[in-house]
Amino acid sequence: MKITKICCIGAGYVGGPTMAVIAQKCPQIQVTVVDLNEERIAAWNDENIDNIPIYEPGLDKIVAEARGRNLYFSTDVEKAIDEAQIIFISVNTPTKTYGKGKGMAADLKYIELCARQIARISKDNKIVVEKSTLPVRTAEAIKSILDNTGNGVQFQILSNPEFLAEGTAVQDLLNPDRILIGGDPSAEGQKAIQALVDVYSNWVPAEKILTTNVWSSELSKLTANAFLAQRISSINAMSELCEKTGADVNEVARAIGMDSRIGSKFLKASVGFGGSCFQKDILNLVYIAKSYGLNEVADYWEQVIIMNDHQKRRFSNNIVQTLYNTVSDKKITFLGWAFKKDTNDTRESAAIYVADDLINEHAKIAVYDPKVSRKKVLADLDYLETRAASTNAVSVLSFDSPYEACTDAHAVAVLTEWDEFVQYDWQKIYDSMQKPAFVFDGRNILDGPALEAIGFVYQGIGS
Repeated sequence: MKITKICCIGAGYVGGPTMAVIAQKCPQIQVTVVDLNEERIAAWNDENIDNIPIYEPGLDKIVAEARGRNLYFSTDVEKAIDEAQIIFISVNTPTKTYGKGKGMAADLKYIELCARQIARISKDNKIVVEKSTLPVRTAEAIKSILDNTGNGVQFQILSNPEFLAEGTAVQDLLNPDRILIGGDPSAEGQKAIQALVDVYSNWVPAEKILTTNVWSSELSKLTANAFLAQRISSINAMSELCEKTGADVNEVARAIGMDSRIGSKFLKASVGFGGSCFQKDILNLVYIAKSYGLNEVADYWEQVIIMNDHQKRRFSNNIVQTLYNTVSDKKITFLGWAFKKDTNDTRESAAIYVADDLINEHAKIAVYDPKVSRKKVLADLDYLETRAASTNAVSVLSFDSPYEACTDAHAVAVLTEWDEFVQYDWQKIYDSMQKPAFVFDGRNILDGPALEAIGFVYQGIGS
């Protein structure tokens, strides 16, 4: 099957960048990204490419090249579905906040709504691709909905999970470690797999495109994120032991990372992991394991989340204890709010939970992040529903300048590893702060001895 038109439902952190790269690399294919959020689509279509809604290094140039040529952003979902041969589903799959599985299971209501809309609109055969991270056997549910429309249209369901790391998403898309495509073993299923393989083959070497059954593909995504998160929680667990014993977690990480069986990646001790995937996917894995009665498996993976929550609480508790057991009415400056550098995504950012703890202690939080707005900071805190939105609004100030944010602060807490933080004039910051001036480096990116030489009381993670 020769693919000429692709539609993606969902213009978020996965759908937008993925479709932009497909459009750039496949100029012969018309790619339409649709979303019901008019504000988001308007931002994707903004003439000023700096205003696209997702910040990823290099994404603006790719969108500028392909947009209007063969890349389109639209709110006309029905038209895009009707015309497309391949439909990617890339909508949100948050953790359920109600009913059975609350706090663990993935909420699939948006996926089901997509499936029903596709079934209602489609007049000819379609390939439907799961791009969202989904629990195992979700494809079965989607196929059941699509196959029971009674209009004779044939659907093939493929699983094509994304392995992007935010902040490097464009490079991950241009040079992926692997592309994973799961489909049905039938002849029609294999044709559908090949159609998607042919799309990616425009720029991805054949040896990097893996094909499996649907269930293996779905579970591979959850497993990959669980393994990565496990490494972060493992080194963070050791960071606390290092602090008690006089060891240095950076030296320990370097020593074990040189073991070829372990490797050096994801061994950076920090205030904890965030992002849209790790916690959600592990909780999903825990729920699936419990649903099959695999309680020991569930307990094992749940401990990764417990350790991550502990690391965030430990960081905020340490700030309070170090500042003489009270931060009431003290200004604490947060450098960074995004969950990692080079993205404006704040989902499950450690900064949210550390700020929440400190506001409970009546601290005044000053935030500087080069890519995150005050509106987003307040929305993140309000989502927790810990207190009234009006209280959050007076407890948190946002600044356009890091130096202004640090003026008169009792302490600076580094919550995101933005490269620019290392380059600041820290003498200037010290001179503007209350004394003693404290720095809590939640990402271990600053030069501790140099800051101490200036006069700071410096604390990193794991030393």
